[in-house]
Amino acid sequence: MRFFKDLSLSAFTAGFVAVLVGFTSSVAIVFQAAQAFGATPEVLSSWMWALGLGMGLASALPSLWLSKPVMIAWSTPGAAVLAVAGAGYGMGEAVGAFIVCAALMTLAGATGWFERVMNRIPMEIASALLAGVLARFGLQAFQAAQTALPLVLLMLASYLLARRFLPRYAVPLTLLGAIAFVAARGQLAWSAVHFELARPVFTMPVFTWQAAVSLALPLFVVTMASQNLPGVAAIRAAGYDMPVSRLITISGLFTLVLAPFGAFALNLSAITAAICMGREAHDDPARRYTAAVSCGAIYVVIGLFGAAVTGLLTAFPKELVAAIAGLALLGTIGGGLAGAVRDEPHREAALITFLVTLSGVTLAGIGSAFWGVVAGAIALGVQRLGRRNRMAVPAAPDGEARSVTQSAAAAAESEVPAAAAASFSSPSSSSSFVSQTSGKPLP
Repeated sequence: MRFFKDLSLSAFTAGFVAVLVGFTSSVAIVFQAAQAFGATPEVLSSWMWALGLGMGLASALPSLWLSKPVMIAWSTPGAAVLAVAGAGYGMGEAVGAFIVCAALMTLAGATGWFERVMNRIPMEIASALLAGVLARFGLQAFQAAQTALPLVLLMLASYLLARRFLPRYAVPLTLLGAIAFVAARGQLAWSAVHFELARPVFTMPVFTWQAAVSLALPLFVVTMASQNLPGVAAIRAAGYDMPVSRLITISGLFTLVLAPFGAFALNLSAITAAICMGREAHDDPARRYTAAVSCGAIYVVIGLFGAAVTGLLTAFPKELVAAIAGLALLGTIGGGLAGAVRDEPHREAALITFLVTLSGVTLAGIGSAFWGVVAGAIALGVQRLGRRNRMAVPAAPDGEARSVTQSAAAAAESEVPAAAAASFSSPSSSSSFVSQTSGKPLP
């Protein structure tokens, strides 16, 4: 009963927008991954059934349990890896690789090693990572004006006016206005909608070391680095304190159970999570879990109806989807950038993280989210190394002249403002996620 008391129109709309953005932006990649293994239409429908139920239940149940917005999604970069590497493997070998990957994810969550790594990343680096991941969607919102200028201008005007007079309903009103506009112009592709229930198709797994090395390990690495890493950043940047290891374990177990039906990899979401964890979902952070529950319920419906709901979601013009995603994420992008540059000692490393992540560079099959954190960590390590070297200059004995190097170091130290020197030596300047995000969720 508490859920229905806390539910609001803005929260439900945030859940719907999250589903709309998540599906329409990457469902084609999932189709390509399934077809790489020779999937029939029945098997493809089973994949939608498994992924929909997995994402829906793994999002809604923990959200109700914790009263916090837990968002689980499929691994989009993982699907891209499968679409490329799947040639030459049958569906049975693919399912075997899915199970191996799910076992590794469950192990990573159960042992807690992934969360321990995340706890050592400063909040500024995490905020920069999240801003870099989401900023691409902000850019795409305005790039859509090149092909649909009237639609984008209408949505931007609707959003700005609603933010001024009805800020809580800015995203719902913008979405409704956009749908009415494209419907009036006959731009909704209703021909893609075919109503029918999805039926699960069980595929017997086949375990081979070739599939484990070529499919399972790359799928595991890109899922943890390119999906779970920014997913944790989204949670922490929103100010929520969640049991990350348990959530990763839950996503691994759901993948393990549903892998024979097509669930290749489930993981923490970053982009759709930012939509449901932002102020647009609800002004009260304690009630934003209803957006995640609504999103999970819609995922379950998609799983049950498979191709029908997928066709309905893909009927919207791609410019509408890009614009509503960018506008819905504006607040989170701004908050991430503000958090990234607020602390002087971490500012340069955070900016490097942001720019590398925003670049979209992919190296060794791993996306820019991972390399952004690596670049930022290296920059931060070099900065701290330089500070330790300066602080470690020994004092000269009484009556002994100091060397030129020591004198220069002392002079440089004397020019540093006291506040800056204190920030360099203070443990709080390198505090972890845990110390900075403990307590109640921030708005």
